[in-house]
Amino acid sequence: MTYKLYIREFEKTADAAMTINQQPQISFLFDPANTDYQTFKKQVLAGAELQDADGNTMTTEEANAFIGTLS
Repeated sequence: MTYKLYIREFEKTADAAMTINQQPQISFLFDPANTDYQTFKKQVLAGAELQDADGNTMTTEEANAFIGTLS
């Protein structure tokens, strides 16, 4: 599974993500009540690939650190 972060037009930091190379593609906001968001956090911590908003793949350490900043 690969996820890519994105920044909504009026936000300054990544607050959403979408799946890459998966059908159907899933896009979701970072909301603790959202089950897709909870799955995203678990999968990234388990080793799923995470790309920043520019499409650059984060290292495992960078991805885990990013997940650590989320609620």
